[in-house]
Amino acid sequence: MSIKVRLIIMSFLQFAVWGAYLTSMGSYLVSVGLAGHIGMFYAMQDIVSMFMPALIGIVADRWIPAQRMLGLCHLLAGLFMLATGYYGMTAGSETDFGTLFSLYVISVAFYMPTLALSNSVAYCALESAGLDTIKTFPPIRIFGTIGFICTMLAVDGLGYQSTYSQFFVSGGLGLLLAAYAITLPHCPVSQSKEKKSLIEALGLRAFTLFKTKKMAIFFIFSMLLGVSLQITNGFANPFITSFKAIPEFASSFGANHANALISISQCSETLCILLIPFFLKRFGIKQVMLIAMFAWVLRFGLFGVGNPGSGVWMFIISMIVYGVAFDFFNTSGSLFVDKETDKDIRSSAQGLFMIMTNGIGATIGTLGAQAVVNHFTYSTEFEGNFYTVGDWSSVWYIFAGYALVVGILFAFIFKYKHQPEKN
Repeated sequence: MSIKVRLIIMSFLQFAVWGAYLTSMGSYLVSVGLAGHIGMFYAMQDIVSMFMPALIGIVADRWIPAQRMLGLCHLLAGLFMLATGYYGMTAGSETDFGTLFSLYVISVAFYMPTLALSNSVAYCALESAGLDTIKTFPPIRIFGTIGFICTMLAVDGLGYQSTYSQFFVSGGLGLLLAAYAITLPHCPVSQSKEKKSLIEALGLRAFTLFKTKKMAIFFIFSMLLGVSLQITNGFANPFITSFKAIPEFASSFGANHANALISISQCSETLCILLIPFFLKRFGIKQVMLIAMFAWVLRFGLFGVGNPGSGVWMFIISMIVYGVAFDFFNTSGSLFVDKETDKDIRSSAQGLFMIMTNGIGATIGTLGAQAVVNHFTYSTEFEGNFYTVGDWSSVWYIFAGYALVVGILFAFIFKYKHQPEKN
C-alpha cells in the first residue's frame, strides 16, 4: 500500500472521530436535560486546545515518536469517549452534568493534540518518501473532511443525533485509529541538545508581537472573530431539531435530519478552499478577511429567518456561506501572519493565531452564546422528547449583529494595503 493511501486512511479516521459527535452533541445534551450546559461542553475543547497540543507536542518532539504519540492519544481519547457513551447509556434521563462532563473533558483533552500530531506524522512520512508536502498533503487532508461528513451522515442515518450512541461511534473509531497509527512510518524524535525555556517550548514568545500596533490590532480582531467560529457547531443542531416540536414542521426532512443539512457546510468548506487563491490574488488579504466577516453575518441572519419547511432554502444558503466564513478568514489570517512575522518566530506566531481564534475567541463565543440562548429559549417536552424552543430568531440576529459590528470596525481600524502581483 502506498504511503499516500496509508495517510489518506489516517486523515479519514482522524476527522471521522470528530464528526461523529461535534455537530450533534448539542441535541443529545438537550435530550437529557443539559441544554443549559452546551456552551461548556464546546468551550472545553477550545480551552484544552490552548495548552494540550503544545504539551503533547513537546513530548513527541523529545521522547516519544509522533506516530506512537498519535496512537496513545487516540487510545486514551477513545476509551474515555466510550466511557462517556456508557455513562450516558446507563444514566439515561438521570444523567449528571459533572460525571458526563468530566469523562468528555478527558477524552477531548487527548483528542485535540492529535489534530497537530496527525499533520506531523503526514509531513514526516511524505518527506521520508521524497515527496513534496506542499503539493501532496492538501489532497490527503481533504479526505479528513470527507471522513467528518461520512460520520455526520452515519450518525444522522442511524438515528443517533439525540442519543449517547454517537459517543460509541466516535470512541470505536478512535480505538481503530489508535491501532492503525502504530503501523505508520517512524517519525524520529529531535536529537538537538539545545535547551529551550518553557516559554519558548510553548510558543509564547510570539506574544511579543503585541508590541507592534498592526499585529496587536490583527490578533485582537482574530479573537473577536473567533467568537463566531464554534457557535453553530454547538447550537445549529438543537435549533434545527427544535422545529420537531412545531406541528407544522415536525415531519419535515430538515427538522428530522439536521446533520444532513449541516453536512452541506462541510462540503462547502472543502470547495471554498479552492477559491481562496483567486480571491487573495484579486482582492488581497484584508478584503478576503472582510468577506469572511460579512459571511458570518449572512450565516447567522439566514438562520434567523429560515425554517426547515418552505424556508429550508435559507438554511441551505447559510450552510454554503459557512465555507466562505470559516475558510476565508482562517486561511487569509494565517497567510498574513506568515508574511508579517520573522522566520524565527513564525511557527509560534501561527500558534498564537490559533490561540486567539480557536482558543480564547471560540471559548468566549460558546459561553457567551450559551447565555444568549438561555435568555431567549427554554426546554420543553413534546411527544416524549425534549427540545429547546423559544425566540431563536432573536438569538441568531444578535449573533449576526455582533459579526456585523466586528466587520465594520475591522474595515476602518485595520490598515493593510493590497499590492496586486504584476505580470
